[in-house]
Amino acid sequence: MREALMSVYGPPDVVFERGEGVRLYTDDGREFLDFIAGISVNCLGHAHPKLVAALEGQAGKLWHLSNMFRVPDAERLSERYVADTFADKVFFTNSGTEAIECALKTARKYHYINDDPERIRILSFEGSFHGRSLGAINAGANPKYREGFGPTMEGFTHLPFGDLAAVEAEMGPDVAAILIEPVQGEGGCREAPPEYLIGLRKLCDEHGALLIYDEVQCGAGRTGKLFAHEWVPEATPDIMAVAKGVGGGFPLGACLATEDVAKGMQVGSHGSTYGGNPLAMAVGNAVWDELTAPGFLENVNRISSALTQSLSSLEERYPDLVEGLRGKGLLRGVALKFDPMRVRRAALDKGLLVGTAGGNVLRLAPPLIITENDIRQAVSIIDECLSDIQKEGV
Repeated sequence: MREALMSVYGPPDVVFERGEGVRLYTDDGREFLDFIAGISVNCLGHAHPKLVAALEGQAGKLWHLSNMFRVPDAERLSERYVADTFADKVFFTNSGTEAIECALKTARKYHYINDDPERIRILSFEGSFHGRSLGAINAGANPKYREGFGPTMEGFTHLPFGDLAAVEAEMGPDVAAILIEPVQGEGGCREAPPEYLIGLRKLCDEHGALLIYDEVQCGAGRTGKLFAHEWVPEATPDIMAVAKGVGGGFPLGACLATEDVAKGMQVGSHGSTYGGNPLAMAVGNAVWDELTAPGFLENVNRISSALTQSLSSLEERYPDLVEGLRGKGLLRGVALKFDPMRVRRAALDKGLLVGTAGGNVLRLAPPLIITENDIRQAVSIIDECLSDIQKEGV
C-alpha cells in the first residue's frame, strides 16, 4: 500500500482511523494515548469540536483565493497576533519551514535596505533544527540533513549552544541575525537559559544584528506562555517564526516582525500561493480563541508542573537508565543512557505515543488539554518500559 511513497519515513504498521481529544483509535478498535501530538501540532487534541466547526463552516463557503485578494479572516488573525505579541507585521505561511525562510529573507532584506548588503550571515546553534528546505537545513546544525544536497550555503555559522562567548567572538559587520529556538525540539528539548537569551539580545543591540526566534515547536502555549520567549521579557525578538500548534492540526505558519524590521518586505519581495488561505485562517482564529481564553495557559502551567513531578520520579527510580529531564512546560525530554527508540517502540505496543530527539532523548509533546489522569497513565507506561529494559539490560 505504501510502495508508491518516497521512502523518507519509516512509520510502524499501526494505522489510525480517528482521534478524539488526547486519544487515537485504530480501525480494529485499539486505543492509544497521544503524547507527541503530531510533533507538537495538535495542541488542542484531535477533532476538537470548535476547530471542526470552524473548518466545516468555512469549507462550505470559500476555500482558496490566493493573496491576489483580501482574506478578512487573515486580516483578523494578523491583528490578533500583533495585539498579543511583540510584532507589528505578520506573513502567513503553510509550515514552519516556510516561516523560517521568510524570517531569513526578512532579516537580510532589512540590512539591504539600510545600506548594509554585506550583512547576510546567520548565526545558529548546535542541535538546532529549522526545517527541511535548502535554506533551513543550512541554518540548522545537523550535517546529516545537508548530506547529498549540494555544497553548503554561505552565510550560515553554527556555534555551541549556550556559549555566549562563542557568539560574541563571531559578531561582526557581516552578521545579519542570530537564530535560536528558545527551547530546542529536535535538539533534545534543551531550554536556552534566560541569561543566555538576554545576552544574545544585548549582543544584537550592540552590533546592529537582529534576533530571530524559531518558536515553531515551543510556541502556541506549549511552555505555559503564548510563546516561550515571553518567560524572558528582557529578550524580545525582532522576528519570530511560528507554526505547528498555531494551526491545531491544520497547516499554518507565520513570520512575525516589528514594523521597522519588516519595512523591506514590500510588494513583490515575497509571497505564498496558499499562505493565509480562508480554511487555514478560520481554524487559526479558532485555535487563538482557545489559547487566549481565560484560564487556559494557567491550566497548562498547572498540568506542566504535574508532568514534571511525575517524570522526576522516573529519574529517581531508574538512575542507571535516566540521565535527567529537559525542556519546559509540555515540551519535555527524558534523557536516557541508551537508545530511546527502545522505549518509543515498547510504549507504542502498550498504547502510548511518544517521540525521540537529540540522539538520546525521549520526547513528550502532548496536547495542551491533557489531564492529571492522562499523565499518570503515560508515566506509568514509560515506567513499565524502563522496568522491562532494566531487567533485560541496557
